[in-house]
Amino acid sequence: MDMPVTTPAADPRALEALHKRLITVINSASGGANADSEAEAKAVFEAAGLPHAQVICVPAAEIDQALTHAVANADVLVVLGGDGTIRSAAAKSGGGAHYLIPLPGGTMNMLPKALYGQRPWRGALADTLANPQSHEVSGGKVGQHAFFVAALLGAPTLWADAREALREVHLVEATQRAITAARRSLSEPLSYAFGDTLSGSAEAVVLVCPLISKVMNEDERGLEAAAVDTLTAGEALRLGFHALFDDWRGDPSVKRAKVKTATVIGHGRVPVIVDGERFRMGRKVEIQFTPLAFRALIPAGDLEASTPTRAAPASEERLAPPG
Repeated sequence: MDMPVTTPAADPRALEALHKRLITVINSASGGANADSEAEAKAVFEAAGLPHAQVICVPAAEIDQALTHAVANADVLVVLGGDGTIRSAAAKSGGGAHYLIPLPGGTMNMLPKALYGQRPWRGALADTLANPQSHEVSGGKVGQHAFFVAALLGAPTLWADAREALREVHLVEATQRAITAARRSLSEPLSYAFGDTLSGSAEAVVLVCPLISKVMNEDERGLEAAAVDTLTAGEALRLGFHALFDDWRGDPSVKRAKVKTATVIGHGRVPVIVDGERFRMGRKVEIQFTPLAFRALIPAGDLEASTPTRAAPASEERLAPPG
């Protein structure tokens, strides 16, 4: 006889916080928000018995100021925006002084998907308000750029430019960018050091946070680091993060370790993708693990229910100890 499935109880402290200073910031320029989003968010709060929630809808030029003000004044901060907006809100929420609900309002939605799965933002918000649970999220920093899902360093990040051009049917531009990326990935390897455990050269370096790692539990204090030695053109074209995390670990060209620090040195400025956002770093890049990046509110029981699917098979557990 099957045992009945019970839903974990809501976190009393999270429920208390929701009834205090509850602020929502919406980036009106993000792809997942429109003129109706402000009213729709207010309707979700009304239905949850939280009519006091403040909802602020601002253009992209004002988002940083709005987030800074909200972080300083909120007990619970809800943010609807793209990857850049979400990453900025999470970075400003460092230390866990308040709770954060980062909702998917962009293209990749890396952090919201890691926390809420495939729920659209209205469902993620309603489910969280109905039965909230606090969840401590760790992360990392590439230089001064915080990340909470993953970071990719090296010339293969330039394939993302080619992929975006191809998506918009700019075929000539996509071909030119692909050729440039392929040439650079062959001629500009990175030197890397994963703590004191592993070093060498590679075409790309990947840092994966415990939140989505398939070989780490979230209570582990470190990042999953991987050095990718060779990338074919076909592999590089699939370097979008969602494809990247599915099948790359078993390749013999990949060397991995669990680390708290890492160093990457390039021949010139190192291109980086951090939680979906692109940057150009200096020649030497330092990466550090952040044990407590922020406290998220999620629907109670969500991540616990997904734990068995994230457990690593025995063949994937041969990682070096943290550096």
